[in-house]
Amino acid sequence: MVFFDWDRYNLSPQAESTIGQAAAAFKQTGAARVVATGHADRSGPENYNMALSLRRANAVKDSLVRNGVPAGAIQVIGKGETQPLVPTADGVREPQNRRVEIVIGEGQAAVPAVFADPRSYCKALSDKWRQYRNAQVDTVEAAAIAKCEAGNYAEGIPVLEDAHIKAKIPLPAPGYRWPGRPYTPA
Repeated sequence: MVFFDWDRYNLSPQAESTIGQAAAAFKQTGAARVVATGHADRSGPENYNMALSLRRANAVKDSLVRNGVPAGAIQVIGKGETQPLVPTADGVREPQNRRVEIVIGEGQAAVPAVFADPRSYCKALSDKWRQYRNAQVDTVEAAAIAKCEAGNYAEGIPVLEDAHIKAKIPLPAPGYRWPGRPYTPA
């Protein structure tokens, strides 16, 4: 775990040391993946904190790459203020909540190659889209997420899949599209 100063995403010497240890562990174990999940405290606006958590995770990714971890092996996730280590009220600065968690290999949850039902797939698409996009404006993607949440998967899934592909955001299970659809956007 790497911690950050308030409203910052630059890495301290302690953070660089921790990242160096994580890179060495990646090389030693022969793991296939590393996940860097960024977090923020609740002292700023929610959409700002989401973007800040992604900047923090990307700073860790860049350092991992400088330490010899292939960029393609690193997944970056931003959680914003949604998963604090220390629960606080809105507006509270909490140093332990300003962090990036680094998970190497086996500790990460596996992405299913095939989803059992449209509800779980639609949720995975929606969650992944929210990781990369945090605009509060009404978009076709936001409407598609609303359709998924209302159970209208036939209209929501194709829009979200095409949006992911167009924005070059990996699908929840790379190369997998809901049955009956080609991989390329319509």
